Amino acid sequence: MLRQALGALAVALLSACAGNRPNGGPSPEDMADLPPGMRMRNFDRKVRPGITVLLDDSVKLIAGKRVALVTNQTGIDEKGRRSVDLLFADERAKRADVKLIKLFAPEHGALGTLDREGLGDEKDPRTGLTVHSLYQRTTMAPPDSLLQDVDVLIVDLQDIGTRTWTYVGVVLYAMQAGERRGIPVLVLDRPNPLSGAMTEGALLDSSLANAQYPTGTNRTNGFSVYPSPLRHGLTMGELARLFHANLKMGTRLTVIPMRNWRRGMWFDDTELPWVRPSPNIPNLTAALFYPALVPFEASNVSVGRGTGEPFQRFGAPWLRADSVVRLLEDLTLTGVKFRVDKFTPDKPGDNKYAGRTIPGIRLELTDRERVQPARVGAAILWALSRVHGDSLKLTLPGFDLRMGAAKVREALQGGADPDAVLDRLLPQVVTFEKDARRFHLYR
Repeated sequence: MLRQALGALAVALLSACAGNRPNGGPSPEDMADLPPGMRMRNFDRKVRPGITVLLDDSVKLIAGKRVALVTNQTGIDEKGRRSVDLLFADERAKRADVKLIKLFAPEHGALGTLDREGLGDEKDPRTGLTVHSLYQRTTMAPPDSLLQDVDVLIVDLQDIGTRTWTYVGVVLYAMQAGERRGIPVLVLDRPNPLSGAMTEGALLDSSLANAQYPTGTNRTNGFSVYPSPLRHGLTMGELARLFHANLKMGTRLTVIPMRNWRRGMWFDDTELPWVRPSPNIPNLTAALFYPALVPFEASNVSVGRGTGEPFQRFGAPWLRADSVVRLLEDLTLTGVKFRVDKFTPDKPGDNKYAGRTIPGIRLELTDRERVQPARVGAAILWALSRVHGDSLKLTLPGFDLRMGAAKVREALQGGADPDAVLDRLLPQVVTFEKDARRFHLYR
């Protein structure tokens, strides 16, 4: 009961800090008194992403400009139309004489289907433009040599609400590239799929964070750039604003906000089309459990890559699933259940146990408003360490870069109660969230 009370208190405390209040709006009676066209134009409450707002309301920012666009398959409007096509050929862009001249793509490529290192440049079939890869052995910045004839750099990428996401690094590096070249940077905002009403998990240790511009001698990774919690509760545009202020950047940054998004919205509340942000995030449930299991990318544990439910299960040939499930269920974690479930990875991108049927455990979501993925991940490490202290192998510092801090990992491996470990982090998380409110664009 004490554990459940502490978990509930944490949820209440962090949700209160998030300021989750809905936007005000006109009453149905007010709308009934207006002409139909005016009702839709002024009071449409459907979420509109930054690309739509840019072309509808702010196209003057890129009028007559030579534009470079950093995007991938997630860069679409509410009708599923690509930002690439809209900036290249939409009538709103044509009237403003917008010239799309360069394209860049992050990890997984322009279509988001590639799950390997060393991505080469591609050709966009509709525009004929070269899509320059920003992912080789690690995430890169748009090179200075490719920005010499660019007037404006635009970034349109979907975040998934978790610190360990390389697209966040792409935004930071694009801002740094813009600062180096004196080029304005526009970030087109998109929803946080996990809502903006919860912040949780270990902050990345400042000794592990690397926000420097990537160069041949400064080997960055794109996912451990800033001391934020594992689940940060911000949109991509809000993160850009936070980086700009707290890293004291001189970039001429403009964030184009969404229309009608509210902090309490999950992605499926927005009515926007869901597009896989990467090959292994097929749905919202995978995105939600991603922060729980992503640290185990740096281990000898499969996180379900090469199956139909990546980041919703984990396993290994040495796993005694029954014993681990009993320990996890005894913790009575809110919003999730654990089930024994064998699986066979087929051509997994991480090359773990390909073609082998291995013992596994499936995560079943029971209440997304109450589940805390960071606590789930901490509990899994604790349980695996208790049952399989000799068999579990972690790759360092990769595991710490994802979980956030060596001291958290060490405490859990040493047998410390996972709830107690996470509860000790609450003051840091609350401090981050209070500072982050300065950069909120939505209520």
